[in-house]
Amino acid sequence: MKRVAVLNVVGLTKSVLEEMPRLKVWAEKSETQSFKPAFPAVTCTAQSSYLTGKPVSEHGIVGNGWYDREAAEVKFWKQSNHLVNGDKVWEAAGVTCAKMFWWYNMYSSADFAATPRPLYPADGRKFFDIHTQPMGMREEIKADLGPFPFPAFWGPKAGIDSSKWIAESARWIEGKEQPQLNLVYLPHLDYGLQKYGPGAAEMAAEYSAIDEVTCDLIAFFEAREIEVLVLSEYGISPVSNPIHLNRIFREKGWIQVKDELGLETLDCGGCRAFAVADHQVAHVYVNDPSIADEVREVVCGTTGVEEIREGSSLWDEGAGRERGGDFVAISEEDAWFTYYYWNDDAKAPDFARCIDIHRKPGYDPVELFLDPAIKFPLLKIAGFLAKKKLGLRGLMDVIPLDASLVKGSHGRDTVDEKEQPVAIGARAGEVGSAEGVFDWIRRRFTEA
Repeated sequence: MKRVAVLNVVGLTKSVLEEMPRLKVWAEKSETQSFKPAFPAVTCTAQSSYLTGKPVSEHGIVGNGWYDREAAEVKFWKQSNHLVNGDKVWEAAGVTCAKMFWWYNMYSSADFAATPRPLYPADGRKFFDIHTQPMGMREEIKADLGPFPFPAFWGPKAGIDSSKWIAESARWIEGKEQPQLNLVYLPHLDYGLQKYGPGAAEMAAEYSAIDEVTCDLIAFFEAREIEVLVLSEYGISPVSNPIHLNRIFREKGWIQVKDELGLETLDCGGCRAFAVADHQVAHVYVNDPSIADEVREVVCGTTGVEEIREGSSLWDEGAGRERGGDFVAISEEDAWFTYYYWNDDAKAPDFARCIDIHRKPGYDPVELFLDPAIKFPLLKIAGFLAKKKLGLRGLMDVIPLDASLVKGSHGRDTVDEKEQPVAIGARAGEVGSAEGVFDWIRRRFTEA
């Protein structure tokens, strides 16, 4: 019985491979192929293209989040697999599949799955947890591996412990169920490359850490005669220029904000035009068609914007068109887009200073940092946790509002080969595109 493991090492490129000696030695025994990333080159889009073999216009995942025109709400990091249109690769190949922390994991047809999923009681509290398929696997895997280290998965404490746990979960499901296809998500490099930037001295330890986790997992699979494909979703570009499109739109009178107890929230349905930021891409939604040409002109004239692509031609007429922006702004290589829409930090919404990936109307990499203006941030966090244990409410408002702290970003598809994603494995040269990953995996099971 043919069996395959796909290790998604986020941020891996040919240039990064040079910094990972064990993985480099393994790669030299096989093939390494760079390929043009999916567009936008972000996690949810890339993974959906890999697993369906369809372009964005068909599978519909236009980014890590988008504006729901019917609900008049920006929705980020949703997890239902029903959002992804198209047959999945394990369905097409007719094999059993374990989907370990790849996105859109909930309610898929995968036989086994695990994904981050906090618990939110009605009193406003939040408890870190995971969601699994089958549901009973949740308590079993936590009993054997301990709780998933959620703070290491995202936020200022993001680090190698989350990738280690996910790697252990892949070993765990292999020992229990022996799936024919094991999809494993290893996000570690994403954190340091956005926080410190490519080439930063701090990255040496980060490369070493994921090199060890990845290669130990490869050795585990290969000892069980499981073929391994290592791939990535995108490379990271060094950045120094944050672009605040919504603040520019606000100056033009196109943004509507709502006063909520003295703080400002973005009222998307009432805006004439607004932008949903997603790394180096921004979906621009124009609720008032009469200003479409002016909005386009303003975006094109904004410093740091390299080009715009029209939604009508970019997304065709399928699910992508329904979800994507009326047009999409793409930053220059050293720039990225913020979601910021307020002009006075004193009026920023309370969630702006928190780790709150679902409430923010756009992606916020500044969540990787502790506010340097807080003298004793760990003491403040300890106080918040003490209140939480006592059943009291509070904000863990330790995230800064300084976008200049971010040193790495991604999302563009027109990047140098050294920043393109890679596939490493037997016949990896056959992976010529994001959609080509689907064909590579399927062929492993369908060819004689």
